Amino acid sequence: MSDDRFNTLWPSLPVPAIMIEADDLIGEINPSAEQFLNASAKSLRGTPVFDKLAIDAPLEEAFARVRRDDSAMFINNVDVSGGNAPPVQCNIQIAPLQGYKGSLILLMEPRQIADRLGRSHQVKSSARSAIGMAEMLAHEIKNPLAGITGAAQLLSMSLTPEDQELTDLIVAESRRIVALLEQVEQFGNLRPPEKRAINIHDMLDRARKSAELSYGAKMKFIEEFDPSLPPTYVDGDQLLQVFMNLIKNASEAAGKEGGTIRLKTFYDLSLRLRRKDGTGGALPLQVQIIDDGPGLPPEIASDVFEPFVSGRENGTGLGLALVSKIISDHEGWISVDSVPGKTVFRISLPVAPKGAKET
Repeated sequence: MSDDRFNTLWPSLPVPAIMIEADDLIGEINPSAEQFLNASAKSLRGTPVFDKLAIDAPLEEAFARVRRDDSAMFINNVDVSGGNAPPVQCNIQIAPLQGYKGSLILLMEPRQIADRLGRSHQVKSSARSAIGMAEMLAHEIKNPLAGITGAAQLLSMSLTPEDQELTDLIVAESRRIVALLEQVEQFGNLRPPEKRAINIHDMLDRARKSAELSYGAKMKFIEEFDPSLPPTYVDGDQLLQVFMNLIKNASEAAGKEGGTIRLKTFYDLSLRLRRKDGTGGALPLQVQIIDDGPGLPPEIASDVFEPFVSGRENGTGLGLALVSKIISDHEGWISVDSVPGKTVFRISLPVAPKGAKET
């Protein structure tokens, strides 16, 4: 392969890749690995790979076997961490670098990306099925609830103040159920997105200002925006709903004492999402909403985008399912990484096509 083709191929690899010399020193790393390790290729060249990369597997033995047998090895489902980032479960491939005796190439595929992309259609289908049934039940339940509420209000007129507490409870709980049912119906009533060229930062700014006046009043907001980002191609109202929902969740997770929410944007070409017609679509526009709250409960962390899964007491589990549905309808991608003290929701979106007018 010519140097020109190599120079194009190496940075185009969508997963972190490291060339390892015969003495286990880092030779080269691609841009995805720079991001994964949170360090530049220049600073990493010539450093021992085991000083920069922590892998929950007997990697020294694996390297020795690949060199001895001159054949590739695959290690699945291992925790990998680099820099100060929390461990990420990855599938690892180690292969001899042909023509360079003792040198290896190490590829790391984060399972989060593979699993979320593979499950995106499944999650969307299960959400539609679950919500379809729930929407039908919601319509049938709301009518008798209205009757119960009215009867309780009439009954309270002839009761003592002590007994009125019971009818007030009936009315309050009935209204709470109606509010939940209206959330369920919102899934079925969500119109198809009317896509336009939208400035992501305008939507984030509107969501932040709305939060500061209500549920996010106790939060400190930090903006880390890349001003060079081109517009995305989305329904502005629906994208605003996504940002407000995620900011509200972060604010509620912080509790009464408050906390910090970082709104970050950047450009990353490493992610592509395969469409239904088999074509691939780039999702280079990245938005991260990061909070320093307690994190998601481990038992639900992998299912938070499923309908009726909630980590909060009295939570409906519909907010994040709606967020996932909206992003999926826009052919985007959403993921979450969560450890105590740091929860990161990442949204990946397409660039607006040429000629699309910005609103």
